[in-house]
Amino acid sequence: MGTLIHNYHLSPSNFVSPTINCYSSDFRLKQALLVHQVSHWNRCKRSETKMATAVAATGANSTHPEQNQGIRQQKIVLRNNHGEKLVGILHDTGSREIVILCHGFQSTKETSTMINLASALEKEGITAFRFDFAGNGESEGKFQYGNYCREADDLHSAIQHFSEAKRVTSAILGHSKGGNVVLLYASKYHDIHCVINVSGRYKTEGGVEERLGKGYLEKVKKDGFIDVKAKTGEVLYRVTEESLMDRLNTNMHEACLQIDKDCRVLTIHGSNDSIVRVEEALEFAKIIPNHKLHIIKGANHGFSKHQNELISVVLSFIRECSHHGQDNAK
Repeated sequence: MGTLIHNYHLSPSNFVSPTINCYSSDFRLKQALLVHQVSHWNRCKRSETKMATAVAATGANSTHPEQNQGIRQQKIVLRNNHGEKLVGILHDTGSREIVILCHGFQSTKETSTMINLASALEKEGITAFRFDFAGNGESEGKFQYGNYCREADDLHSAIQHFSEAKRVTSAILGHSKGGNVVLLYASKYHDIHCVINVSGRYKTEGGVEERLGKGYLEKVKKDGFIDVKAKTGEVLYRVTEESLMDRLNTNMHEACLQIDKDCRVLTIHGSNDSIVRVEEALEFAKIIPNHKLHIIKGANHGFSKHQNELISVVLSFIRECSHHGQDNAK
């Protein structure tokens, strides 16, 4: 069972980190070449059962025999504002409204959490779109260590794509780094009023030393990069000084203060998350004005044993947002 802290507010935190400008359209960091992306995330198992001929025709990478036969899965390719192709899967129920799902660090649209959430939204009759950020999965571009604000811009490109198709993005959801991305999006674009942050980081410097080792700042300034390696010695990815500073200078405190009061934000976090500590979820609750916090007891970072509860909380919040929007329209 989870612990729901409804509209949880505390006095603002004194934590302030160096600022990176995520809000200007002139914000463009020139990232150096990064190599050898290898995903550490487990892919969800593919079902041998064919779902529908439309799925096979569009090249969808995962199928679920329990999905409604009326659902069409389509591979969608769109371009971001850097000209890179972004690849996603549209779970089209025919609804005008659409929920966009954003994956985390070194992850893809094919993780079990992304697929399970899309499937659950289907059953509610809600169209869902899960896609790969640039440099991840099937999308074009080079993998970057930081890239928080640029991924928020990728999300904007996806929202614009569906807007041009006369569809309305009713909610955005991000897991882990994707949670940061949806919050940064809300702080910059102010056009989505239902935002779900699942296990996002409040302090973006967190976890860096664990990945890069002690003295990482001195090392990257001396050598210009740090190669993150597997136990076998294989290079997993390269972190340049510029991409590292992109991450360290992304200020979630400042960004969250820019989120509109009429934007409803839900933060979901696992109490046993060893990657992003649950205390960081409390920090979001302190400063986001229209915020709800739900802590799932016993859940880890990936909610590997708590997918059903995660889905239940997400669907409940999306319904709540929808009802609130309908009441405001009256």
